[in-house]
Amino acid sequence: MRQRIAVALVMSSVFAGRGLAQGSLGEAAERVRQAWLAHNVQAVVGQSSSVVLQIPGADPSAAVDRAQAMELLRRHLRAGVERGLRVSAVREVEPGRGYAELDRRYVVAGTSDERRETIFLGFQKPGPEWLLAELRSAP
Repeated sequence: MRQRIAVALVMSSVFAGRGLAQGSLGEAAERVRQAWLAHNVQAVVGQSSSVVLQIPGADPSAAVDRAQAMELLRRHLRAGVERGLRVSAVREVEPGRGYAELDRRYVVAGTSDERRETIFLGFQKPGPEWLLAELRSAP
């Protein structure tokens, strides 16, 4: 169901003849998805000055600054080889706050067993663009 909603949001923009709207929440989620697939941690964090991370190796109790967030994500991604990553949900919960879910399939380097995790992205929109505020992974 969530996937249908995400697809409907994207397709409604496409059928309107404008692709993904500049600064849309769906565009922000897609930007993070593409950056994650490329293991481009700078692009995952984007212009955010701090991010709350809940991933293995990170203390989830407080936001970390941009540089620390990139290093923690780099370490997290280093061990995995991506097999698939898709946006499964996008939702604005109130003006200027939204979330997206990514379904990740990957293998740990040196193994062949495929693993799955859900990546929850929390966004805020303090200006014209959505900024990543939280990133949490769950098996």
